[in-house]
Amino acid sequence: MAATNLLILMSDEHDPRYSGCYGHPQVQTPNIDWLAERGTRFETAYTPCPICVPARASFATGRPVHETRCWDNAHGYDGEISGWGQRLIETGHRVESIGKLHYKNADAPTGFSKQHQPMHLKQGVGTVWGAIKEPFANLPEPWRMFKKIGPGVSNYNLYDRKNATAACEWLKARAAAPDDKPWALYVGFVAPHYPLMVPSRFFEMYPLADIPLPKMHPRDGHKRHPWVETLDGVIGQDHFFADDNERKLAIAAYWGLCSFVDAEIGLVLDALRESGFQENTRVIYTSDHGDNLGARGLWGKSVLYEESTRIPLIAAGPDIPAGKVSQTPATLLDIHPTALNALGEDTRGPTEGDSLIDLADAPDARDRLVASEYHAMGAPTSSFMLRRGDWKYHYYEGYAPELFNMSSDPEEENDLAAAPEYKPVLDDFEKTLRKRVDTAAVDRRAKDDMAALINSYGGREKAIDLGRTGSTPVPGQAPE
Repeated sequence: MAATNLLILMSDEHDPRYSGCYGHPQVQTPNIDWLAERGTRFETAYTPCPICVPARASFATGRPVHETRCWDNAHGYDGEISGWGQRLIETGHRVESIGKLHYKNADAPTGFSKQHQPMHLKQGVGTVWGAIKEPFANLPEPWRMFKKIGPGVSNYNLYDRKNATAACEWLKARAAAPDDKPWALYVGFVAPHYPLMVPSRFFEMYPLADIPLPKMHPRDGHKRHPWVETLDGVIGQDHFFADDNERKLAIAAYWGLCSFVDAEIGLVLDALRESGFQENTRVIYTSDHGDNLGARGLWGKSVLYEESTRIPLIAAGPDIPAGKVSQTPATLLDIHPTALNALGEDTRGPTEGDSLIDLADAPDARDRLVASEYHAMGAPTSSFMLRRGDWKYHYYEGYAPELFNMSSDPEEENDLAAAPEYKPVLDDFEKTLRKRVDTAAVDRRAKDDMAALINSYGGREKAIDLGRTGSTPVPGQAPE
């Protein structure tokens, strides 16, 4: 297999089901769809953690959250654990980034020889208040970014446009002055992440009359898992909506943001073609996590259900089958060996991931095990997800588990954990999880690390106000 360049395009908070190639009948994403037609789309791909900073640390290192110990949005990746970027730099490749990374800061050795207009944790700190537990520091009002909903132009929209432009210019520059070895470029977009504001032409694509209300709302009789109920009591947003029309407004804006980021991605893909790099560049499109978008009365991420943990994952380019839909479960941990494989380097290392290039070319392996975990803001205890075959298992330390058959129940409406006939399935997943991780020990370690972080800032009261804006500012600008 020949070594090629690698272009990684990452959005933020994109539930893949809100895209054409993943089957949505309304949301228009023609450029992402084109990439899927040209490559392999992984049908069941998951984030290692349904919140930004931990997911991105795992993306960088190929290691799960309980190994990186980047537990929440105040434990930023600092390069102490080496990842694919460092490996590629060591072997002489150009490795650069444009846009949102959400690591600790630009000075940390996180695997890029150069960062262009990077977005990181504000002042290297992040949302410290979210690490406060027992008792929680409750959110007294909506996120600032949640208050702005509908047509308009946010700083994040402008930043995404700036990042797309910079990526196009970067590709043009590389074409004019080629490198001796293959390069890797990461481009990070913010959309469809909050604030739910989007330029009018994208918002108007989705009339409110065509927007369905979210599923399984508690007011309609849905009983949420006690762990989820606790989390919602800390970071819940649904009660800030005045009515269902506002909920539809939020959904329409999110759909519009999916189309908006697709348009920006299209500019970069056009530049890839125009630069002459298309035939010797592998391209990956993905996101750090999904968005609940009102399902179960939840907004944002932070839970183990499909809306929050599932991600888009598309790989295209040389040696990657075109037009294929892979049923092999995949994860952001697979990016580490993929990046090394694409550029012709040794893929061995401390990661449980596999190269997406190899997975795409191989027969479907539906029984491949992938995992996710969450320890961050609002979580009373650590939670863990396992997906294998038709089954999806949720474990909550100190709480009852959940079990879903994803073949017969893709919307996760029927928890089968208490049904006697499925006890063998449940027991097998529990055994598998115990082999993978000591859940109680991880829960203690996460809470101890968070407590130490809070103490480092002078204790609970001083930590409460750190990062409470609810958004990371665009470089050089105030928070939204």
